[in-house]
Amino acid sequence: MPDTSVNVLDAVRECIKRMKPYVPGKSVEYVRKKYGVDRVVKLASNENPYGPSPKAVNALKSVEAEKLSVYPETFPSELLSAIEEHTGWERERVVTGAGLDGVMETLFRLLVDPGDKVLLPLPTYPYYHTVIDVFGARSVFTGRKEDYSIDVNNLIEAYRKEKPKLIIICSPNNPTGNAEDEKKVREVIEACEKSVVFIDEAYGEFADFEKKSLKKLHSYENVVIGRTLSKAFGLANLRVGYAVMSEELRREYLKATTPFPVSTPSTLAASAALRDREYLNFVLRSTAEERKRLQKELEKLGIKVYDSSANFLFVDVHCNAKNFVEELMKRGVIVRDCSGFPGCGIGNVRITVGKREDNDFLIKAVRGVVNNIGGG
Repeated sequence: MPDTSVNVLDAVRECIKRMKPYVPGKSVEYVRKKYGVDRVVKLASNENPYGPSPKAVNALKSVEAEKLSVYPETFPSELLSAIEEHTGWERERVVTGAGLDGVMETLFRLLVDPGDKVLLPLPTYPYYHTVIDVFGARSVFTGRKEDYSIDVNNLIEAYRKEKPKLIIICSPNNPTGNAEDEKKVREVIEACEKSVVFIDEAYGEFADFEKKSLKKLHSYENVVIGRTLSKAFGLANLRVGYAVMSEELRREYLKATTPFPVSTPSTLAASAALRDREYLNFVLRSTAEERKRLQKELEKLGIKVYDSSANFLFVDVHCNAKNFVEELMKRGVIVRDCSGFPGCGIGNVRITVGKREDNDFLIKAVRGVVNNIGGG
């Protein structure tokens, strides 16, 4: 018989016990079963509705069975070359990881000791809070301006007062969608020279299309810029992320990373996707067109929509977001309730830009909700 006097939870770190778990959006199957709807459109996780490049799919299919039983390259040459071609970043300064979250977690292992401070402008990506808590770090928060851009003066003031080890700037920011101004971020980098500034460009390709990317800031010694294949490239399930940093920091990073972080199938598919510029342009152009149309249609229904440079819209529905999102699920549409995100308001919702037919379905559902609960 097991020893019931031993409680294994006593071994769990206190910082983990105090944490709230990350709550993902509802699944299609959950909504279908709970509400009995036949058609469900998921516009909650900022996934690419067009799917990956056909060239990426073919590359994945070409993987030989015998390669699955051996470890992948530690430094995937094909992928590093494709990243260099796509971004212009020297491959000697690039690292790869199991998604951009994996890259960020390794960066924390590299830089952050328990008690160190990490500065975040709010609202921003909720998973940052999780990683900060897991590593026993301390959060320092600054607010944003009315358009959700970073407040440079407040951020620099917080840096001087709190001396954070790490500053995280997400651009385009999740969940608000705004891309940061390069000059303002450059001002932060230069003023906060003793902190590492991590620029999360998970939605960087969409920013590139808007000519608002921050990728040129990679030359600063205290800057790390991360990107992913999960969003614009439609390879979320393969978990491929990468980042650029100084060669000196990269040498230390490689000591902290997990061995073989990216599989051979993922490497081949990602390399093909990065090189298929024609398909990427199709995705970016289609997303920009639909985002603009969707914004206009939602505004006609009395919803406040903030300008976005990503593949989603951040809105204020002028009522309780939780109720609004619930009513949409009853009509077969899943969007993201952001009212519980630190720094967000009670009416904030994030909506992924889907294909035209999915967006039409959303608009019809929103119209029904607004008519039912008034949208205010």
